[in-house]
Amino acid sequence: QVQLVESGGGLVQAGGSLRLSCAASGRTFSTYAMYWFRQAPGKEHEFVAVIGASGGSKYYADSVKGRFTISRDNAKNSVYLQMNSLKPEDTAVYYCAADVALVVFRTPNYYDMDYWGKGTLVTVSS
Repeated sequence: QVQLVESGGGLVQAGGSLRLSCAASGRTFSTYAMYWFRQAPGKEHEFVAVIGASGGSKYYADSVKGRFTISRDNAKNSVYLQMNSLKPEDTAVYYCAADVALVVFRTPNYYDMDYWGKGTLVTVSS
């Protein structure tokens, strides 16, 4: 069993930055691909970014490419999402998720993940 806890959300002005963190329990963190999703009010969960188990593979949604950076520290059982040049349309609850699959999915389905955190709210004001 893996537990995921996100942190780092908050209120920021457009153009600002935030760094989200996701801390994982368990000794097998280094074997999971880690994803960030987000859900804006009234919308479905949207894929944001993924990083492979070793950190070598990274993919981003087109909407965040060039502005967001995903990283992980397997020694700390943590994954991060650095968000720069934030826009009001980035406002959402951000979730990290873990997948035990050996491949990294570029168009993942939130509900196909194996473990989910409870989310952290990011609000970007204009």
